Amino acid sequence: MKDLFEKISSEIETFKTEAELHIEKGNKAAGTRARKSTLDLEKLLKEFRKVSVEESKK
Repeated sequence: MKDLFEKISSEIETFKTEAELHIEKGNKAAGTRARKSTLDLEKLLKEFRKVSVEESKK
C-alpha cells in the first residue's frame, strides 16, 4: 500500500507540473500530458480504494 501511495504522490506532482505549464505558458503539449496524468491518477486512486477497503476488513 505504501508503494501505491508513492505512485499516487508522484503522479500528482506530474499533474501539477504539466497543468502549470499549460495554464501559465499556454503549452498545448503540457495540457495533453496533464490530461493523461488525470487518467492515470484515476486508475491509481481506484486501486488505492480497493486496497484500502481490503485492508480495513482484516
